Amino acid sequence: MRPGGARGDGERDPRDVLVLGIDPGTAVTGYGLVSRRSGGAVALVECGVIRTSAREPLATRIREIYDAVVGLIERHRPFAVSVEEVFHGKNAKSALKLGHARGAILLAAAHRDLAVAEYAPRQIKKAVVGTGNATKEQVGFMVKQQLRLREAPSPPDAADGVAAALCHCIIGSFPAHRP
Repeated sequence: MRPGGARGDGERDPRDVLVLGIDPGTAVTGYGLVSRRSGGAVALVECGVIRTSAREPLATRIREIYDAVVGLIERHRPFAVSVEEVFHGKNAKSALKLGHARGAILLAAAHRDLAVAEYAPRQIKKAVVGTGNATKEQVGFMVKQQLRLREAPSPPDAADGVAAALCHCIIGSFPAHRP
């Protein structure tokens, strides 16, 4: 989903602050780029997913995630990267693989000297929906509402990436804007 520039003419206002939100995964990594304007208004710039092949070794998949995130950073030059933290679930092996994907994302941001904000899944849901127990459908609906979109970003991983960016736009720190 690529609605275009935040100003509607393909160009962003230089006072706008762009946040790259990422919902990490080794198979599907969701991302969203949200522009926060000087008055606090937000607009979707782009969202989507990074898919890796389950047939490839984990190291190859992690490199694919890293390369794709670097490409997003180089193309959009965000102010900050907002990344969902690892969910401490029942499956330690899944959490470890997710940690590898997060490491690739954090490394890509660090190589570009970008600020990184890390938020727990419940914290993202609370900032975007109002409750930390929100469902994926509720997150998608509120992303759609807050960004005034015709439909929620799809697939849900993309909506989660946008939600991570929105979370930072709502509760994160930003530079002071000059008139």
